[in-house]
Amino acid sequence: MATLKPTNTRGKEIRPSLWKVWVLAARPHTLTASLSPCLVGYSMAFTEQRYENKDLTTLFFRWFLFCISIQLATNLHNDYADFVKGADTDERLGQARATQKGWLSPMATLNASMGLIIVALAIGISLVPQDGGDSLFWFVLISSCINAFAYTGGPYPLGYIGLENFSIAYWGLGDLFCFFYFGVIATLAVPYLAFYSQNNFFLSSDNSILLIQALPASFLSVAIIVVNNLRDRHTDVLAQKKTLAVRFGSKFCRVEYTLLVSMSYLVALYNIIVTSSFCYALPFLTIPLAINGIKAIWNKDGRELNPFVGKTALLELMFCFFQSVAILLDKGGI
Repeated sequence: MATLKPTNTRGKEIRPSLWKVWVLAARPHTLTASLSPCLVGYSMAFTEQRYENKDLTTLFFRWFLFCISIQLATNLHNDYADFVKGADTDERLGQARATQKGWLSPMATLNASMGLIIVALAIGISLVPQDGGDSLFWFVLISSCINAFAYTGGPYPLGYIGLENFSIAYWGLGDLFCFFYFGVIATLAVPYLAFYSQNNFFLSSDNSILLIQALPASFLSVAIIVVNNLRDRHTDVLAQKKTLAVRFGSKFCRVEYTLLVSMSYLVALYNIIVTSSFCYALPFLTIPLAINGIKAIWNKDGRELNPFVGKTALLELMFCFFQSVAILLDKGGI
């Protein structure tokens, strides 16, 4: 690997302690994006009568550990790759990046991300049904690990197989990636694994309802990315990072965020109408957070948006928590 130098030229900044640097690189303000969908998935599985002899609590924790390992690996590889690709510079508006600041070497963040992928892979393999024949879950497992590197791309490790120029985020596919992997898949994995022995899991009428319950986590996980991309659009365009914010502009992002948040509450309203249960009104308790986020998206820009990346992640967590409680209350789970 060629020698790379940090781009921080505005004066020597005091380097935080090593553990604080790693915590900063992990981006703890958004790590709840791994927990939120898992909560909903667990509540859906718990209230079903089809999971006999399944230890759902253990299954939930193992799947959550897989998800957060993937997210941590993605974050650390992004810290490395955005630096070597020139997206993270002195002009960066977001939270400090450890590699760009020179607090961690590119090789350190790269190796840490690869180590986390090994951890995720080991956890994922332990979740594979005992007969080993579930090709769908194997696809989810392998593609999740690859996507952790492919999200930002960069010379390593994808360069070893000639894919150094492939990047989900730089091609404007980050929103789609988050919708499926940190939304639909992360939510449905626990009930899917719990009910694996049943045929046509996604085709029955009961399971189509599970798909609908996965939508709020999907919408709100994308909303986190929208805030990030709206904030960074001016520096992203210089690095040829063609996010939707770069491709379609700030107004598109602001409308997108508003629609994503609003559609989450439409799902809650749908649940009330279909079930005639006002338990599903619980997610509406998060409306003040949602309004605060929408106001910020329309009235703030640049560094002023930094707090709202984490606040959108908090919105997702609280919405999914109340959605999970509603499912348990409606189905007699608590």
